Amino acid sequence: MKKLFILLVFIPVLALAEPMYSPTWGFHIDLPEGYKYVDGNGIDVFSFSGYEGLMFDLMVYKDRFNTLLELINFVNERLSNQGDVDFFQYRDKQAAVMSLTFGEQIGWGLAIELENPDGSSGKRPVLLALAYGPADRRDLELFHLSALDSICPTTADRYYPGPLTEYSYPRGTAKSAPIAVRGLSAMIRDNDAEAAQVLIEREFIIYNAYLNTQYLQAAAIRYYRFVYRDSYDRIADAVAAIVRNFGGHSAVTDEQKRVFAQRTLAFVQGFHYERDLSGSADFINLVTVVQEGRGSCDSHSVLFAMLLANANIRSAIMLSHHYSHAMGLADVTGVGTRINFYGVQWLVAETTAKFDIGQITEDMSDGRLWFGVMLD
Repeated sequence: MKKLFILLVFIPVLALAEPMYSPTWGFHIDLPEGYKYVDGNGIDVFSFSGYEGLMFDLMVYKDRFNTLLELINFVNERLSNQGDVDFFQYRDKQAAVMSLTFGEQIGWGLAIELENPDGSSGKRPVLLALAYGPADRRDLELFHLSALDSICPTTADRYYPGPLTEYSYPRGTAKSAPIAVRGLSAMIRDNDAEAAQVLIEREFIIYNAYLNTQYLQAAAIRYYRFVYRDSYDRIADAVAAIVRNFGGHSAVTDEQKRVFAQRTLAFVQGFHYERDLSGSADFINLVTVVQEGRGSCDSHSVLFAMLLANANIRSAIMLSHHYSHAMGLADVTGVGTRINFYGVQWLVAETTAKFDIGQITEDMSDGRLWFGVMLD
């Protein structure tokens, strides 16, 4: 066994990448790294330029169009767009996805209802987002899809799969299935594991595009934040069942929270450890992880953080490209290795080896080679 190295505090290199939020309309966007605001009025018209010259335009319309079809027809006429359109519903909101082919540009568009800023039940405003780029760069299509899929029409939607993922992979019927705690089962939807893995594959390609760039850490943060958002509702029932079983919902005192965090850590440490450094399969989707009890260090760590969050314990993860490793972070009391991130002295949680919370191996203890990730 490796020698344990316990240190009171180490301070890592930090990289923070934040989604954008509209206080006027209540929506969130989490664009790929490198997109910069280049035009608009900052209220209901926004234009961003991004990776390799890609563009992302966003407009909000209130009381201008009677239907989404009217809006789509307006866009097609204005752009001379030759692409197709399909209509769907996303979490009680009317929506439309459109392919874009105009001039020398190709891409995708999304129109989706927002909530009324005054909370009324009347006619809703509509967000229109267009993600596009040069027609000879079809290899960058995933950036368009990721940008649009990052849109959260309301704050509540930040804990559900994105609109394009929902459109492409309807979740199916919820059924009771065994999970990785003996004797426990939870409601899992038919298509959730497949949809979650497809999203991971897409987002890993985007994350990987930033290797050897100044955006690598920020791209990593977005990648894990995106996966967390997509997975949250997919495994919500399983997470709640595990937390109840481990007494997390009744953990009130500092000592009870630490005991719960330790028990949760031992649980994920018991998973079968799998690594595949050749691709995104290194991160097994959390639906499979929670059902089958297997995964890599980052899937273990994200699940650990989600379990603690369900028990109202602040949590996060930390990553190191140098060590090719991930660990959990918990805001609980006790002695052990801590990381100063986001104003919190987190206790480190090694999720793949049988160490108590707060313990870390000496050969991974250089804080300068780690950075933290807030997942929600």
